Amino acid sequence: MIVHAAALTVALFLDRLVGDPPAWPHPVRWIGSFIIWLEKRFNKNKKSGGVIALLIVLAVTLLITFSLVVMAWKIHWSTGFLVEVILMTSALASKSLGDAAKEVEEPLLNGDLTEARTKLSWIVGRDTANLDEGEIARGAIETVAENTSDGVTAPIFWGLLFGAPGIWMYKAINTGDSIVGYKNERYREYGWASARLDDLANWIPARVTGVMMMLVKRPVAGTTIDLLKQLPVEAKKHPSPNSGWGEAATALLLHIKLGGTNTYQGVISERPVIGQGSTPLNVRDIGQSITIMIRTAWLFLAVCWIGGVLFDLTFTWR
Repeated sequence: MIVHAAALTVALFLDRLVGDPPAWPHPVRWIGSFIIWLEKRFNKNKKSGGVIALLIVLAVTLLITFSLVVMAWKIHWSTGFLVEVILMTSALASKSLGDAAKEVEEPLLNGDLTEARTKLSWIVGRDTANLDEGEIARGAIETVAENTSDGVTAPIFWGLLFGAPGIWMYKAINTGDSIVGYKNERYREYGWASARLDDLANWIPARVTGVMMMLVKRPVAGTTIDLLKQLPVEAKKHPSPNSGWGEAATALLLHIKLGGTNTYQGVISERPVIGQGSTPLNVRDIGQSITIMIRTAWLFLAVCWIGGVLFDLTFTWR
């Protein structure tokens, strides 16, 4: 695990430095294309087809990543470590997530609501044409808060346990859920397996992440201990069993409210309000949410180091 932790450390540094350059090929796009290709062929069998397609995606992902890592380590330890780092770096999204939120933040700071709405529409599914500053900020903050686990800490968690193959198995699961895990007529049965497995893969990382987010910043109001007690209560308001932990932690820390009314292609969707704060949402909260995400990533990695060292020392002693 120490080797995995070391590779993750370099990977997170590289991700913070270069992120995901748009011109570079990205494995998530390949996995997504493969999932779409399989869906067109297996969706006829609904739930069983979804299970089979999911197993195929996971098997292919594991075969490719495991083979690359094994062959690299056989060449030389430095080659193996480098390949692990490259694969891990491409699975992390801390810089791209922060940059996407900053793309919304910048025009808001300049008072350009039209541009801010356009940039927000690139990262959320809701209608953005008529949103005011507070609602635009809410969309950006929710995106960062929800994806702190999915895009950063959960990959680190699975990378620590199983190296680059583990991190990409998780990314394959998460990508599958984002494509076919919807509760609509087309995907309700077919995407059932992908959605349930994604819930399972994120269960531990989401909760650990929520707690760690509470520890990286002084709350705007109240004490950290009191807010930690409120965290699970607020997190359970979210319709997702995992996404609410990041949103709840951010809302409690910043003394704001997230959730509420959204519109999707003209259809109004009401979601429970998370948080009990009275502070009006504004553009400054976007930067605060990015700071929370970045600090949480480093704290999560530090805890992984502690866990990895203790794990390896235990087995060495035995």
